[in-house]
Amino acid sequence: MRRADRLFDIVEYMRRHRRVVTADELAGKMEVSVRTIYRDIADLQASRVPIEGEAGIGYLLRPGYDLPPLMFTEDEAEALALGARIVASWADEELAESARAVLAKLRAVLPPPLQKQMDAFGVMAPPDHYRAEIVVDLAAIRKAVRRRAKIRFGYVNAKGEQSERTVWPLSLAFYGHVWIVPAWCEKREAFRVFRADRMRDLVLPGVRYPKVPGRDLDAYLLEQGISPQDRLE
Repeated sequence: MRRADRLFDIVEYMRRHRRVVTADELAGKMEVSVRTIYRDIADLQASRVPIEGEAGIGYLLRPGYDLPPLMFTEDEAEALALGARIVASWADEELAESARAVLAKLRAVLPPPLQKQMDAFGVMAPPDHYRAEIVVDLAAIRKAVRRRAKIRFGYVNAKGEQSERTVWPLSLAFYGHVWIVPAWCEKREAFRVFRADRMRDLVLPGVRYPKVPGRDLDAYLLEQGISPQDRLE
């Protein structure tokens, strides 16, 4: 591997993991010596890449650092196109429109041969004809997750039992044909998962929920046996 490629890969690895990484870890990933990693980090820092830390402790890339524009391989472009098409077909209309904008931008930065292939990619996302009917506003839930805002709604469980819930929405996740909302439920004082197609009469009280240890998304994932780091991979 060329040194320039390795420096690029080090920055990209640190961006992707968003945590302190050690020189030993980087050396293993890059298949070089720890001493080489020390030199690489020093050179990146000298080039004003915002890496904090020191040898023997670990390194952290400050949030917000952007790499120069990338050139995509055919497989990478296909992966991005498929992801955007899935969002365009299955998400709320506001997010779907953003996905279509991403596709347009992707097409604009691809070289001419890949631009032609993009429309001919064999991977696709069919329309959401098979999605369970959703009457609540997914965009509103998505924004509530982003803003840490409480939501209130009526809910009908699998047994047909109805209840009123006020929850702290932690995520909006898509599983197959179903959108789900993992949340901290004030009524049950525990984590619960709600299917969006079983929610009714969504209300946004305009109240933000506090940051409470043990009631956030990382705690929910740990309860499910999932490492919080896995969602960033």
